[in-house]
Amino acid sequence: MSKRKKNGVSAEAKDFIRQRFEAAKWFISSIHQRRETMLKVMHTIVDKQREFFETGEGLRPMIYKDISEVIGMDISTISRVVNSKYVQTDYGVFSLRHFFSDSISTSDGDEVSNKEVKRKLKTLIDAEDPLKPLSDHKLAELLNADRLNIARRTVAKYREAMLIPVARLRRKLT
Repeated sequence: MSKRKKNGVSAEAKDFIRQRFEAAKWFISSIHQRRETMLKVMHTIVDKQREFFETGEGLRPMIYKDISEVIGMDISTISRVVNSKYVQTDYGVFSLRHFFSDSISTSDGDEVSNKEVKRKLKTLIDAEDPLKPLSDHKLAELLNADRLNIARRTVAKYREAMLIPVARLRRKLT
């Protein structure tokens, strides 16, 4: 309609159609750009967390800045991209935010994701003697023996975050 010279199409109708067409082109372009950004972010997450995607364990510490440096975008863009997005893996469906965490240093200088520390903490608690549950201090000692530099306060914070009660409340009575 906008290209017709005859048939009584008014100039304002042509202008309206041209504006709507440009808006539609811009919208489609924005969708393509968003898709490309999401793919770049996801490829980078997979590259940095390869061990997790292959085994389901071994989540490495990673922050938004790590991704933003690789793909050359602002940290706020990365935050918006991963917000409310999920990925299906062989080990379940995970929020993209799941792959970002702070780190805890090991005694040999490596860094481990705090999510891995929480997983190890949960394993220790699940394996404890229900008649003699482990105190936060003892849990910290066991994690330190596993080369993780972690304080009793941090163990307590992680335990509380996982909604696991203190040792005296976990004790089973005979």
